[in-house]
Amino acid sequence: MRALACLMVLCWGGAAFAQMVVPTRTIRAASIITEVDVMLAAGQMPQGFERAADVIGQEARVTLYAGRPILVPDVGPPALVTRNQIVSLRFEAAGLIITTEGRALDRGGVGDRIRIMNLTSRSTLFGLIKPDGAVQVYQ
Repeated sequence: MRALACLMVLCWGGAAFAQMVVPTRTIRAASIITEVDVMLAAGQMPQGFERAADVIGQEARVTLYAGRPILVPDVGPPALVTRNQIVSLRFEAAGLIITTEGRALDRGGVGDRIRIMNLTSRSTLFGLIKPDGAVQVYQ
């Protein structure tokens, strides 16, 4: 029984069979990652990806170098809002809904927190990017 347990630990130990996702070439920041851009390499990295499907279709937040592991903070959803883009601002509180236009001061994808400038008051606000490209302003 012990021999069987030792054999299972050696065969299924995990460290020898761990894989991580690495770029096949240098990927510039703000580029969308495709299937040909990544491959699996032997090794394991904290905060690294183990499946290529997790990074394909994502946008590189920083430059990714060939052969180096891709980490979770290095990629994110593709940018929906670019810097200086005019966006719709929406504020909701206690049944009151205010909508206006603003200028994006940052770049980001769905769910990202960005700074925006209200075009009417010229004040800087923070908000979350929604799937439709509008920004939900919060206090």
